[in-house]
Amino acid sequence: MGSPNGRAMYRTDDEVPFDSEINFHPSESSLMDVHGSHSGESRTVHHETLAGMIYRSIQVVVFSNKLNLLMPFGPLAILVQKLTGHLGWVFGLSLLGIMPLAERLGYATEQLAFYTGDTVGGLLNATFGNATELIISIYALKSGMTRVVQLSLLGSILSNMLLVLGCAFLCGGIVNHEKEQVFNKAAASVNSGLLLMAVMGILFPAVLHYTHTEVHVGKSELSLSRFSSCIMLVAYVAYLFFQLKSQRNLYVSVNEDEGQNGNNSNDDESSDISKWETIIWLSVMTAWISILSEYLVGAIEGASTAWEIPVAFISVILLPLVGNAAEHASAIMFAMKDKLDISLGVAIGSSTQISMFVIPFCVVIGWITGHPMDLNFQLFETAVLFLTVIVVAFMLQEGTANYFKGLMLILCYLIVAASFYVHVDSSQ
Repeated sequence: MGSPNGRAMYRTDDEVPFDSEINFHPSESSLMDVHGSHSGESRTVHHETLAGMIYRSIQVVVFSNKLNLLMPFGPLAILVQKLTGHLGWVFGLSLLGIMPLAERLGYATEQLAFYTGDTVGGLLNATFGNATELIISIYALKSGMTRVVQLSLLGSILSNMLLVLGCAFLCGGIVNHEKEQVFNKAAASVNSGLLLMAVMGILFPAVLHYTHTEVHVGKSELSLSRFSSCIMLVAYVAYLFFQLKSQRNLYVSVNEDEGQNGNNSNDDESSDISKWETIIWLSVMTAWISILSEYLVGAIEGASTAWEIPVAFISVILLPLVGNAAEHASAIMFAMKDKLDISLGVAIGSSTQISMFVIPFCVVIGWITGHPMDLNFQLFETAVLFLTVIVVAFMLQEGTANYFKGLMLILCYLIVAASFYVHVDSSQ
């Protein structure tokens, strides 16, 4: 990829940089002065330039992908909800409407990565991808749906680590089959350690509950969960400082390192839109995904009844598929372009962010708002999470990726999905 902090290089006459359009040449200014209406014409030209920039931005982001033909299904889901209230249709239409938005969110994050670099780009993608889940979790927590929060966040971690990373390895390995893909092994090891720490924080309250060894029955488990959540939040903040400030050289991706040595084959790539355009599009699409996700969550129980699927299976498997759609699309896209460090930053980074920030943050928010939530995810769910982290840690220890590793991760996810389909939630 090109220089992360460099300006976008445009190859055609139609793609003119924004700065060059608003900076008039002296000859043009003189010509307007001769005709005697410099100020009025200057305002007109500036207005046309802004309109042209907006038109080109919409054309590049919205009309450049055939998948965006599914975008009207989002407003249609809202319309069906208002007119008929058929929750099964609302769920399906919302699912279709979110898909192109997720793909475009990944595209916009890729454009922003040209200005920020691979490490920050992956972190931003994970953050934007998890913003919807955090909003939904807080909304559900305030509504007293604590178990839904736990299951959906657990499902998001499992989906990112097995399905998203597996599809990225599989697609990247097939497209780049002539060579072995590599990534920053040191950075992956740090993420694996954080995930194991999150498992520790979630495991101990469950063990305390099922061994009946609480000092104060019903209180020690909650107190331990709140204490562990605060520790996990401190650890995640320290991790961000370590990643972005203290040890930035540890997180230099393989592609960036090769680019510094003159061996990068992606030097000719450049951003299609400016940095501020990218930020605006990220904000707009994140907001629209959040709106549709609320309709999606509200239709879960109705869809469960209409489709005869357990609510727990929808919460752990189907709902995270939608919530992780942005990570899924972007991780595959980056892996196919041999930018595997960004793919890992998206998939594993998102799992780390959910386990070390979103889940503890929900516990603290519930503590503040009077809606208690603990880290006891029940024994079956905790065991699934522990084994998933162990499997993925083994896959990442060599610092290489291929399509077979991706296939194994996907097959592991199918086993997990089948397990939850036949699992009865013990808390209900």
